[in-house]
Amino acid sequence: MIFIDSNIPMYMVGAPHPNRDRALELVTQLAQQEEELLTSIEVYQEVLHRYTAIQRWEAVDAAFRVLDSVIDRVVSFDIPDILTAKTLVETVRGMSARDALHVAVMRKAGTNRILSFDAGFDSCPGVERIF
Repeated sequence: MIFIDSNIPMYMVGAPHPNRDRALELVTQLAQQEEELLTSIEVYQEVLHRYTAIQRWEAVDAAFRVLDSVIDRVVSFDIPDILTAKTLVETVRGMSARDALHVAVMRKAGTNRILSFDAGFDSCPGVERIF
């Protein structure tokens, strides 16, 4: 079971970039291996926020389609997860609030693996980043 971060679909639908090809390669490989892929509602929100901020509304649909086509499960979060994220930002040096919430959701779902180009996850003990 692997958590998909927001930068994966954004690279897949974005402008040419070395991470674009790598994201596509990794997602294809994981799908062929029938790996369970999950994400959170926060990932969808991040995509929506980023593309509306830069006025690329068409990219919202494209990124959502990518997520919808590869994700097996979308996990929600609630107050206990927010409190776990709060503890993570207080105890893991340099962890962003966004990354902490993803880790909290990952823990809730029972995985420690994340597909992401965000090296910020590397500082969190127990998290295995695939990139």
